Amino acid sequence: MSKKPAVLFVCLGNICRSPLAEAAFRREIGRLDLDVEVDSAGTGNWHVGEPPDSRAQAVARKYGIDISTYRARQVKPDDFRRFSHIVALDRDNLATLQRMRPNDAAAELSLLLDHVPGRHGQPVADPYFGGDDGFAITWADVTTGAEALAKRLVASG
Repeated sequence: MSKKPAVLFVCLGNICRSPLAEAAFRREIGRLDLDVEVDSAGTGNWHVGEPPDSRAQAVARKYGIDISTYRARQVKPDDFRRFSHIVALDRDNLATLQRMRPNDAAAELSLLLDHVPGRHGQPVADPYFGGDDGFAITWADVTTGAEALAKRLVASG
């Protein structure tokens, strides 16, 4: 694991929620001038190498962020050593991460919204099977979570 904080955001396919969380967190750490390694991944493998969903790209673009160069990848065992924080977007993916976590893993596992006061245990809804409005809700949630997580990293020094 690296000495500086390193955060991996994880959802199922790594084409909707986790790339949006990565983008929101990158924006927030840039605003706060924090040196943090950031990436996203999925627990599933069926979208590996694909760009984010076009609707995810559209909502990020609406806020001035281009995620078109992001590419989906699957979580691998070394991620549990490389990242200090692995942040799942829902309980199912958190459970999958807990099952696949190697014995020597140092990464702290959490849900993104666990970092937001009053939202502990809540998932970020998967917008994949819905319309554009679902992506707007997802963006609001990942932005709130990213800001709270960044503040936590600042507070922990």
